[in-house]
Amino acid sequence: MFKDCPHPDEKQRLQLSRELGLAPRQIKFWFQNRRTQMKAQHERADNCALRAENDKIRCENIAIREALKNVICPSCGGPPVTEDSYFDEQKLRMENAQLKEELDRVSSIAAKYIGRPISQLPPVQPIHISSLDLTMGTFGGQGISGPSLDLDLLPGSSSTLPNLPYQQIVLSDMDKSLMTDIAANAMEELLRLLQTNEPLWMKSSTDGRDILDLDSYERMFPRANSHLKNPNVRIESSRDSGVVIMNGLALVDMFMDCSKWVELFPTIVSMAKTIEVISSGMMGGHSGSLLLMYEELQVLSPVVPTREFYVLRYCQQIEQGSWAVVNVSYDSPQFSSQCQSHRFPSGCLIQDLPNGYSKVTWVEHLEIEDRTPIHRLYQDLIQSGMAFGADRWLATLQRMCERFACLMVSGTSTRDLGGVIPSPDGKRSMMKLAQRMVSSFCTSISTSNRHRGTTISGLNEVGVRVTLHKSMDPGQPNGVVLNAATTFWLPIPPQNVFNFFKDERTRPQWDVLTNGNAVQEVAHIANGSNPGNCISVLRAINTSQNNMLILQESCIDSSGSLVVYCPVDLPAINIAMSGEDPSYIPLLPSGFTISPDGHLDQGDGASTSSNVHGNMGSRSSGSLISVAFQILVSSLPSAKLNMESVTTVNNLIGTTVQQIKAALNCPSS
Repeated sequence: MFKDCPHPDEKQRLQLSRELGLAPRQIKFWFQNRRTQMKAQHERADNCALRAENDKIRCENIAIREALKNVICPSCGGPPVTEDSYFDEQKLRMENAQLKEELDRVSSIAAKYIGRPISQLPPVQPIHISSLDLTMGTFGGQGISGPSLDLDLLPGSSSTLPNLPYQQIVLSDMDKSLMTDIAANAMEELLRLLQTNEPLWMKSSTDGRDILDLDSYERMFPRANSHLKNPNVRIESSRDSGVVIMNGLALVDMFMDCSKWVELFPTIVSMAKTIEVISSGMMGGHSGSLLLMYEELQVLSPVVPTREFYVLRYCQQIEQGSWAVVNVSYDSPQFSSQCQSHRFPSGCLIQDLPNGYSKVTWVEHLEIEDRTPIHRLYQDLIQSGMAFGADRWLATLQRMCERFACLMVSGTSTRDLGGVIPSPDGKRSMMKLAQRMVSSFCTSISTSNRHRGTTISGLNEVGVRVTLHKSMDPGQPNGVVLNAATTFWLPIPPQNVFNFFKDERTRPQWDVLTNGNAVQEVAHIANGSNPGNCISVLRAINTSQNNMLILQESCIDSSGSLVVYCPVDLPAINIAMSGEDPSYIPLLPSGFTISPDGHLDQGDGASTSSNVHGNMGSRSSGSLISVAFQILVSSLPSAKLNMESVTTVNNLIGTTVQQIKAALNCPSS
């Protein structure tokens, strides 16, 4: 039937449904999936043929280049002038930028040890090659004026950047012995912090959280003065515990693997890298494993700087079914100048429970130097310790472990819309695609050193941060991507804001992708116990773009929430739903993060600390909303960017923010 008629009409589908005893909807989707599979097979065959032809041309090109090297000019007898002067110039520019940045780094280190600036060297500002200065003209309500930008000068994706914030170092046996002693002492301190209550830990009178009593701590753990010599240094401390749906051994395995660590905490960990494995553990296990790591932590907002740490991570099995993992900053001259944060012994105790669950007790103890003032929107959230506190780590861990549990379930939930996602493999493929979408969104909104941007004024006191980069990753469309993000405040509890963004009925009030059209959910995957934690495939109603769908993941816990979405065409969705590898489906996600503003809604004052603790979002009187858009502005490898593109995305965010405020009856100023 398919060979004769790959596009049956409604009458033929009804006849087939009667003959096979299936619903017409199932017949329709079978033909759609079959057509997609045949198209994919043909494309693979075409790709193989093109690849073979490309290899042949490349070999011919290499042979011609080798022949040209031996060509002699008939006029002067010398070698001919190279045809690649443009590429040589670009290579020299990149090398020059790298040399300037290296010179600046060496100068700052030398000045630190000499005790004064090196006047013989001119001041050189670091060149962050992951961004482009967009300050080309005047910014105001009338738009942006200025010349176009040469996109050939843009760097590639962040994954190819040569200058990373961490460095490979050579460690002597004495260094490793010292690190082992530091880690052992940190583990001893962490266990005492985990197992001791009052007077070391006190309940906060405002929110019921466990807060470290600094006087008791200093008597119990006497040490030298502050590691960060600055009057602006302050201490953040917190402790929390809860049950997660993952066994202890699996948790330890994820904690001691940097790639899995980033995957487990995409909203908190911007980057993590193992610099050196000091000890690989005993008998092939993780107990006794000691790592020197670089870690960059984030709050998902363009106005909050990331925090960098060089830490020793040490794992020890306390007893059967009980593990402890400690992080402690490693003070080294080559690291300390780059960090504004110091981590006292922090970490977690993991205790196995029946049925594959674990009890996790988490401690965070940080010394922070605020070299720049905290943005006023985030002062309460950050200074209270909630932004990077133990409760945020634990809430994220609980939510992500539920997600992994749903990923491993082979059956289809009764909440999933039947007939659309045909198999468990299709469900897992869709969940992996959505997970990559969320990770990409977190990267786009982060203030990581890898993603510096230029702020454009014109939208309230925060402004819009705009970044450009060349996208060459397999999971992104090739070309030049423009990224814009901003943060604003709403006098509405975070749960209400999350419900507004997630509700299909209110989506036309803010989503520019739908052009004001209503949307319908055509597929649904639950990935947690909270109904708000789910993956959806949405379709705009009454629109001409029937081939375009919206992939969306929403997630919420006590520390905040996310709503991330991305337009995906129908063939790509069908590939994922059929269980094929979704790694090469291009995604440019946009979305919102919602955080409590740190102000507690006291209500009638009758609440006790027990019902406040762990529910900061529901008790907060206001919300901090960060919004980010990504737009492919050019698919050409060489192009000029008109500044109107920057104006467009600036206006897009401004319009979206105003529409959200109007829909929620909030003042526009």
